[in-house]
Amino acid sequence: MRMCSIASGSSGNCIYVGSDHTHLLVDTGISRKRIEEGLKKLEIKGEEIDGVLITHEHSDHIQGLGVLSRKYELPIYATKGTIEGISGCTSLGRMPEGLFHTIRADEPFLLGDIEVKPFAISHDACEPTGYRFECGGRSAAVATDLGKYDEYTVSSLTGLDAVLLEANHDIHMLEVGGYPYYLKQRILGDKGHLSNELSGRLLCDILHDNLKHIILGHLSKENNYARLAYETVKLEVTLGDNDYKGEDLDMFVAARDSVSDIIMV
Repeated sequence: MRMCSIASGSSGNCIYVGSDHTHLLVDTGISRKRIEEGLKKLEIKGEEIDGVLITHEHSDHIQGLGVLSRKYELPIYATKGTIEGISGCTSLGRMPEGLFHTIRADEPFLLGDIEVKPFAISHDACEPTGYRFECGGRSAAVATDLGKYDEYTVSSLTGLDAVLLEANHDIHMLEVGGYPYYLKQRILGDKGHLSNELSGRLLCDILHDNLKHIILGHLSKENNYARLAYETVKLEVTLGDNDYKGEDLDMFVAARDSVSDIIMV
């Protein structure tokens, strides 16, 4: 199984997860052209995508969905609430009939040779989900847009070989930055985004010897930067109640505007 970030950040998200036989996208929050360029670097054609999994209906996760679906008529998988949210987004234009497939958190399903396990997340959207993928005895997950995490979140991410985990903002940068008060409260709230510190603490809870690949993603353009997120998460692991040190992790930050290295899970 392989994982690659085509784009990750507050301005747009698109993640590839696949095997030799199955090719999936998690979110389409960038233009069709950028998605196609990213797939080209992976030597995959748009028509070879077996499914698009949407985490929630915010624009930075669905911006390119209308154009992409009209060109390739790819099956789209999302919860009922997310589908309703997408249907109400007029900026996407006309969506072809019959592409939406309703899924539910904690009800796994197969796409090709990959088992997809949606799990509920805490975010200010209609019915948002993260995704866990299992294939050939290996597992990976995409977990972003988490206002908070709990034992359920940890259990959904236990035993992974690879994870793309949100490290959205530095709390101090957000607090002193130019965002209006209501937006700061939204981001810091239980249905907002994980800070660098909370990302590190969640990582501490799911670390084990076989978690070989960690990608930090969905960084805020205004309230974070890559080096800060990386060092803060490393420090939380080093100081945490576990047997691991931050410098021992195979971890990198997904770029906002470029395709990441391919992780072989």
